[in-house]
Amino acid sequence: MDAPVVSLIDVHAVYEGERHATLHDITLHVQRGEQVAITGPNGSGKTTILEVIDGLLPITSGSVHVLGEPVSQTSHRLRSRIAYVPQNLFFDPDTPFLVRDVVLAARFGRMGHRRLPRSQDRKCVNDALAAIGMNASSGHPIGRLSGGQQRKVLIARALAQEADLLLLDEPTANLDPRSKEEVADLVATVRSRLDATSIVVSHEAGALLAASSRAIAIDAGRIVEEQDAVLTTKNRRG
Repeated sequence: MDAPVVSLIDVHAVYEGERHATLHDITLHVQRGEQVAITGPNGSGKTTILEVIDGLLPITSGSVHVLGEPVSQTSHRLRSRIAYVPQNLFFDPDTPFLVRDVVLAARFGRMGHRRLPRSQDRKCVNDALAAIGMNASSGHPIGRLSGGQQRKVLIARALAQEADLLLLDEPTANLDPRSKEEVADLVATVRSRLDATSIVVSHEAGALLAASSRAIAIDAGRIVEEQDAVLTTKNRRG
């Protein structure tokens, strides 16, 4: 079997200023092409796992390897291969950034030190916006879009980034039912086009959980349950 895309072994982590660890003895391996769902109540450590994988939060013990490399806060080249869509990232109506520029920012890791977009970068942006059906909105301020449209733009960033690993933190939270389905479909499209591995944090049943090959339940910073199929409504926590 090939080496896992994500490997956490006996990981402990704590936020700066906190007295108690947020994660305890987390061991998790994610194989190439998998979609793994992480479920659990608020404050259980779901988001913290994504932050550890992305190198945003240092661990206090254990080891974290992603795409065959050890993770640290200075792993900039590695992070360019990871697309992270944070929880509840919505833009204020007065946000001046245009949709195309938000997506183009995902190409910075591939532009080199001068950060000058090439024709290939602009093509990736146009193709990504076309894939989500929002080319017509490319020149609109992102803050003027609906919550569902903003979420779709953030997923288009992952496509433009040509990421190998997708980290999605509650990507359908606070959306109406139709937008939830659209976002879930887009995640499936992006995974297919990129042949990417994904880890999805979610507290609700739906298409994203249904598309996951495994589900991991977290409580109080520990893995308390793991199933090869998604957790049912009955035994989901949170």
